[in-house]
Amino acid sequence: MSTREAGTGTDPVIESRADLISVFSGGEKPKARWRIGTEHEKFVFFEDDRRAPSYEERGGIHALLIALTRFGWEPIYEGENVIALKGADGNVSLEPAGQFELSGAPLDNLHETCAETARHLSQVKDVGEKLGIGFLGVGLWPDKTREELPIMPKGRYDIMLRHMPRVGSMGLDMMLRTCTIQTNLDYSSEADMVKKFRVSLALQPLATALFANSPFLEGKPNGFLSYRSHIWTDTDPHRTGMLPFVYEDGFGYERYADYMLDVPMYFAFRDGYVDASGLDFKDFLKGELSALPGEKPTIADWNDHLSTAFPEVRLKSFLEMRGADGGPHDRICALPAFWVGLLYDDVALDAAWDEIKHWTIEDHHRIRAEVPKLGLKAKGPRGRDFQALGKIILDIADAGLKARARLNAGGEDERVFLDPLRVILESGKTPAERLLELYHGPWGGDISGVYRDARF
Repeated sequence: MSTREAGTGTDPVIESRADLISVFSGGEKPKARWRIGTEHEKFVFFEDDRRAPSYEERGGIHALLIALTRFGWEPIYEGENVIALKGADGNVSLEPAGQFELSGAPLDNLHETCAETARHLSQVKDVGEKLGIGFLGVGLWPDKTREELPIMPKGRYDIMLRHMPRVGSMGLDMMLRTCTIQTNLDYSSEADMVKKFRVSLALQPLATALFANSPFLEGKPNGFLSYRSHIWTDTDPHRTGMLPFVYEDGFGYERYADYMLDVPMYFAFRDGYVDASGLDFKDFLKGELSALPGEKPTIADWNDHLSTAFPEVRLKSFLEMRGADGGPHDRICALPAFWVGLLYDDVALDAAWDEIKHWTIEDHHRIRAEVPKLGLKAKGPRGRDFQALGKIILDIADAGLKARARLNAGGEDERVFLDPLRVILESGKTPAERLLELYHGPWGGDISGVYRDARF
């Protein structure tokens, strides 16, 4: 989740609807300036007892953040607490229970993004060895209850932790027990955004299937391949889901703004976080927000509010792909490769659209509901399973990356990063199914094996 730094006090007040839309239109970039942002989270555990570290304890999360500053990272404070780091490779931040996230810098090509990931993982493992800390690359804590997990000292999380149980049964699980990989991508115009949004939203369940990696809950199989994805189905119906309006005629910046204006608020940030949970941003625009009477929102408030919706694809000044479970280094590199191949080449984008343009809203909802449990065995609208569809889509992504022709020093183009997905599709087995095979085989039903076989 976003890390908020205090502003300068000069952020413009929103005066019109055009100001709301400007955040989206301001993200438009010519193709030559399109960049790739990769975000990935990992679970942190003490090597000796596999406990999740608290923020303040000796050798805990605060110590981990401070130790990383020797690599040039600069601390970001909330009050007296260091709650994030910033540097040339983006930001390091904390999820609510101490899940450790790199929000990478916007980079030109996939060779750079994968190298950025490698630097980050090298740094955290180097520091972790000294602190007795390890890192786990899965989508869900495999053995921890909510009560066993610490809470990080971030004001927005206090507000969300209070609010989540009011609106869904699994919001606290989302906050405390999940990890994901995300990719953030650009668009050149409103029409380009719309096409990319429609294609990526339809195919987000395919990404969920390919990256499914959360089959355990509290030490046992949970009946799902991506329990992380299942959790989102009962987190908060006001701010999650497949967004059917994206496929309606006339969808664009204004329609997404209307959606966000209907999403209840969590907070506003002044000198700290002000609890506005459940309040209406439209009242804020009128200066009638009960939590800040007489005040009107700034562009920063609107950007904060945009970060509090969690659909499968999210629009800010770029598009966020949000369907994948957390996983190891090669899959952190594979997710942006998948989406860049599909969305950053016009021929590939058209081909992907041709594969999904006949899907109905009912198809989208059914597929979204089935994939967390069935993975690649889920079926598309014409009875084709997702393993078969995935091979077609991966071929499209492959062609898109070939057309980009971005080479590394060894002369390889970006298609090399799709290799882990080719293995998954050829076998028909998701990462979750591989973990289940280990659980029922070599691990002998002992979940502690995950700390050996799914660690970074």
